[in-house]
Amino acid sequence: MNSFRAVERSLLQMTLLAGPGLLLGWALGHAGFGLAAGLLLFAALQMRQLLRLQHWLASRQLHAPEAQGAWQPVFDALERRRKNERRRRRVLLDALESFRDAARALPDGIIAIDDSDTIHWFNKSAKRLLGFRYPADVGNHLTHLVRSPRFVQWLGDARRDEVLMDLPSPEDERVRLLCRLIAYRPGFRLLIVRDISNLMRLEQIRRDFVANVSHELRTPLTVINGYMEALEPEEMGEFAPLFVQMRQQSRRMAHIVEDLLTLSRLEAQSVPVDDPVAMQPLLTAMLRDAQALSAGRHQICIEAAVDRDLRGSGKDLHSAFSNLVVNAVRYTPDGGSIRLRWDTTTDGGAAFSVIDSGQGIQAQHLPRLTERFYRVSNSRSRDSGGTGLGLAIVKHVLNAHDARLEIESRVGHGSCFRCVFPAARVLAREAALGDTA
Repeated sequence: MNSFRAVERSLLQMTLLAGPGLLLGWALGHAGFGLAAGLLLFAALQMRQLLRLQHWLASRQLHAPEAQGAWQPVFDALERRRKNERRRRRVLLDALESFRDAARALPDGIIAIDDSDTIHWFNKSAKRLLGFRYPADVGNHLTHLVRSPRFVQWLGDARRDEVLMDLPSPEDERVRLLCRLIAYRPGFRLLIVRDISNLMRLEQIRRDFVANVSHELRTPLTVINGYMEALEPEEMGEFAPLFVQMRQQSRRMAHIVEDLLTLSRLEAQSVPVDDPVAMQPLLTAMLRDAQALSAGRHQICIEAAVDRDLRGSGKDLHSAFSNLVVNAVRYTPDGGSIRLRWDTTTDGGAAFSVIDSGQGIQAQHLPRLTERFYRVSNSRSRDSGGTGLGLAIVKHVLNAHDARLEIESRVGHGSCFRCVFPAARVLAREAALGDTA
């Protein structure tokens, strides 16, 4: 209704300007010129209103100037819109400031970076944990401030969904950090940094305890096993079945202690081994061990058409691969097949796979297989003679070689355990031989 009245007023204004011009022009014998002069004056007034509107829109003033005719509802509508926009903007700014206050109060360091790893914002905890300075460090490249080679390599790794553990703080090496990258908008990511010093101290206490207990158990178990081996079941009479069971359990306990000591040694390694490891002899040794353990009960073969070797620890890799091969022999029924495969990956890396036609493992168990003493069933490891630590050893060895363990399994069809090594760990066979020489 207001708009209709404003249009009426504009038409009335145009009539009041054009009418006298028409009459005056008619009186002078030039009616057309008089009408044109009146319309031109009306247009000038509209242009004046348009200029006032343009000036107001370009300004930061909240209230619109007075307008005439049909322009009044336009000015009023734009004024209401500007007020609403300012109100919404104030609400958004308050919400943004509230979120920033919450981020500043978090005990974890939060750093906003773009795809080029340039710092755009960080909270107070990032200053404390990483020694950043505000605003001097905003706009700097992240690796110019955190120069740890492990951190730089992790930041540039394609698999950025993985966390970086036990990073020493640039401010204090006694402070140990955990780092995680989270994508939160196109072209930007959040780096979350958490102080895990207490957790690492507790983990060190646990490792020391396991290592010390294992060492203390090793000597008495060696003595017990020695006596057990010296006796024969035939000499025990009616106690022969009990004696056989005691011997089996003492051997199993000794194997558990040895595996615990192996895990302790792997966890205590701070400097990664970087020696060339020839894969052909290692694969041959795996095949020989598997055939000896199988005693002709399985079909075992090697599939290795790749002349690639690895860089790392030959002893640890032998231990990891051997655990996978032994598991395959133990859990594959008689007459089944076991394949040891060595091939390349699409990104220039390499992979060692153990593929069996065994019982298979249900999907819900796969994520937990590398946990210590985790069993798919209560009797599975005990019946097969396993310690429950083999895959934990595999996981630690692969972590030390920047590799990962992939597990695929179907119940009734078998399993595939695949050790995937990055391209940086792979050597051409000629280069490996040259380094060895």
